[in-house]
Amino acid sequence: MKKFSVIFLFLVSNYFLHAQIKHEENLSFLHTSGHDIVNESGEKIFLKGVGLGNWLLPEGYMWKFGGSGDRPRKIEKVVEDLIGKEKAIHFWKTYRQNYITEADIKRIAELGFNSVRPALNSRLFLTEGENPVYVEEGFQLMDSLVSWCKKHKIYVIIDMHGAPGGQTGANIDDSPNDIPELFIDKKYENQLVNLWVKIAKNYKDEPVVAAYDLLNEPLPKATGAAEKYKHLLVPMYKHITAEIRKVDQKHMITLEGFDWSNDWSLFDKPFDSNVFYQFHYYCWGRPDNLNNIDEYLKKRKELNTPIWVGETGEKGNAIYWATTQYFEANNIGFSFWPWKKMDTQNTPYSIKKPDNWDLISEYTKGGDKPDSLIAEKALNDFLENIKLANCDYFEDVSNAINTRIPGKIEAENYGFEGYNKSYYVLDTLNKSEFYRKREPVQIKLDSKDEKQFWSEQSVELQKSEWLVYNFNCLDNKKHQLTMNASVNGVAAELEIWINNKKVNFTISNKNLSETKVGNFNLIKGENKIKILVKSNSLKLDWFKLN
Repeated sequence: MKKFSVIFLFLVSNYFLHAQIKHEENLSFLHTSGHDIVNESGEKIFLKGVGLGNWLLPEGYMWKFGGSGDRPRKIEKVVEDLIGKEKAIHFWKTYRQNYITEADIKRIAELGFNSVRPALNSRLFLTEGENPVYVEEGFQLMDSLVSWCKKHKIYVIIDMHGAPGGQTGANIDDSPNDIPELFIDKKYENQLVNLWVKIAKNYKDEPVVAAYDLLNEPLPKATGAAEKYKHLLVPMYKHITAEIRKVDQKHMITLEGFDWSNDWSLFDKPFDSNVFYQFHYYCWGRPDNLNNIDEYLKKRKELNTPIWVGETGEKGNAIYWATTQYFEANNIGFSFWPWKKMDTQNTPYSIKKPDNWDLISEYTKGGDKPDSLIAEKALNDFLENIKLANCDYFEDVSNAINTRIPGKIEAENYGFEGYNKSYYVLDTLNKSEFYRKREPVQIKLDSKDEKQFWSEQSVELQKSEWLVYNFNCLDNKKHQLTMNASVNGVAAELEIWINNKKVNFTISNKNLSETKVGNFNLIKGENKIKILVKSNSLKLDWFKLN
């Protein structure tokens, strides 16, 4: 009997231990705490994710379409024109089933991201017209996404990308008439409120849903929409939030400024205790330049809430690496945009362009209508190509976003801890002309080709000057260090510190060229490299660790 009691107690204790571990592994509700987002245990959660664009709201530029296919309703018309109404209905059902699946969410988690931001088109959830009704398909797709994210421990930020009537008056919100009718006709605001309430009712008890993103990029200035209607934005946010809070008191709400999310001048004291503010960050300047975020850091102090970047991306690896470090150094989570799109090299995954796709693309730009059989074959191939297993993976892009190796670290992407921590230069008054213009590290532009999507830049260091680079590694083993550098006539002696281990090295190349430095032990997690010029001067383009 005594032996039985011991075994019973052992089994019971192990059951509860297993249950406790399983419970701890589950995601919990998130809420704001000062400048941080925390879980129910009070642990800080840094939201780092990807945007699921082009799935529930197709965007013409990701299809390589022109003006007659620049938004969902126009893309739908193109497809119907090419293959007929019945086949078009089947196409779209299959498209939405294939574009984002559990395989995508599993892979997103494997790559180190902890959140997704699905872009919703209200038309997929609510019909248009005088007596709109809810569309079951949209809610079923969202339920599937939430279940996959729950399984793979990924948070979901639900993004209202295309509101009823349109919030921008541009193509990105599927605007029917190129005006922001959401702010013009009260019926659209009521539809939006009711849709958000229905979404909140569905997920009020679901901790995997991190936040509700009430409106994506409302009221741009360039179209005149901001000047006419911006005074209505905050009252609308208050209206939506008040109605959501009647059914859901748990979830965070994130608010975007007007003019593509980035003008926060309307925001003063937060009107809700669980709100954070959002801006979007695209560095499209040429030559490459890191946009300043001081205005948002200042506003964070005033609001005493977290701030977050709902979209960043659409550039190249140098910007991606720098952006991630910049945000993390300033405690700003982010969502990379987008997870995948067609025929590209600057997203984690690229969809292969089907044969004869250019014929369809030209049709959307005013060209001849392609043969229906050719168009149907291309569209059917597209439905297969969008599956993750059939896409091309770009490890370099994923690693740049996650600031990890193997990969290339551009010389201009030293750390963001400031003078005497991430860099040391003799002349602190002479600021860089390019890229990080407020810092004195001399970044030089090596390529002035305006047609290039990203710039070629290097850093010039004098004797006694140094830079520190931070990066992540997924293993504990040796990796080969290679530098692309040159000197101005006289060899430069370097001290290279790798995780506090010193290596002496000499660069004598008079033109930029690759030089193997050696193999070095790295640790799993964060690593550091410090490059110090001991004699003469050095032009450093990049280094890589494989």
